[in-house]
Amino acid sequence: MKENRECSDTNFLPRAFDWKKLVAPYQNPSRPKAAWQIINTLGPYVLLWYLMYRTLAVSWWVTLPLAILAGGFLVRMFIIFHDCGHGSFFKSQRANNLWGFVSGLLTFTPFHHWRWEHSLHHATSGDLDRRGTGDIWTMTVQEYLESSRGKRFAYRLVRNPFVLFILGPIYTFLVRNRIPKAEANRRERRSVHWMNLAILGMAAVMAAIFGLKAYLLIQFTALMVAGAAGFWLFYVQHQFEGTYWARRDQWDYTAAALQGSSFYKLPRVLQWFSGNIGFHHIHHLSSRIPNYNLEKCHRANPKFHSVNVVTFFRSFKSLAFRFWDEQQRRLVGYGALRAKAI
Repeated sequence: MKENRECSDTNFLPRAFDWKKLVAPYQNPSRPKAAWQIINTLGPYVLLWYLMYRTLAVSWWVTLPLAILAGGFLVRMFIIFHDCGHGSFFKSQRANNLWGFVSGLLTFTPFHHWRWEHSLHHATSGDLDRRGTGDIWTMTVQEYLESSRGKRFAYRLVRNPFVLFILGPIYTFLVRNRIPKAEANRRERRSVHWMNLAILGMAAVMAAIFGLKAYLLIQFTALMVAGAAGFWLFYVQHQFEGTYWARRDQWDYTAAALQGSSFYKLPRVLQWFSGNIGFHHIHHLSSRIPNYNLEKCHRANPKFHSVNVVTFFRSFKSLAFRFWDEQQRRLVGYGALRAKAI
């Protein structure tokens, strides 16, 4: 079975009725699978914090590698948080809200506020006329050429890999997530305030146990690792060769999911830590499928095998992409600007 086809070919796309029938069997949450995922994620994460506490008296060179590993488990914890936000992790909405709050506390992310923003991302992904919510700033070539010098500088700065994958996560988790958006409703704003209080309480307890300096260094390291990995995953999931963008009047939900969301084929260990989110085309097709069913859904349906595959090494090519070229209907780099100027 051919597993890689040019994304400009829409013949393989199933109709809405077809794909709804295909994904329906995998939309049922499993309490045992969800519980086991919490155990094998939260359990090792707590154990790592205990080991870090014990190794503080030995050497920071022992503690910091454990903090880096803890960051890996935070990525997996965020996927649990993510699924709770979609209401797909548990069948019970109360359980999703509870574990969404707990996992949100550990990942420094307010549950209801994030859930609202992320739902907008799913509703607008790949739509050139509805960019700007829950996505990475992406300009078209023409928009950039028509922009002021200041806006061009800001865009180049934001798209710089150091800013995007290092400073961006720090700002998001430590600053942006602490402030509700003006257009958020009361429940979403309150979720930010309650989470801020919960984080302060958690930090106070952990600082009392570890010492303020040690706690801040460990927590920052784990968050930095998780944030950088998470931003990279999100970037590659939508910024890859052959992706899909269209104007509102031509935008198609199925195409945006199967062509505009990558099948990021990771090594098994990285797939485990990232909670199967590499099957992002399936997730965007139906966010009601829990992460522990994504791979099964993909493998069971031959129609999904024709999506563009992004391998681990191939994904680094995405770093060169900066703009969407509406004429060529593909992502391009800075070299395209020189061609336009000729």
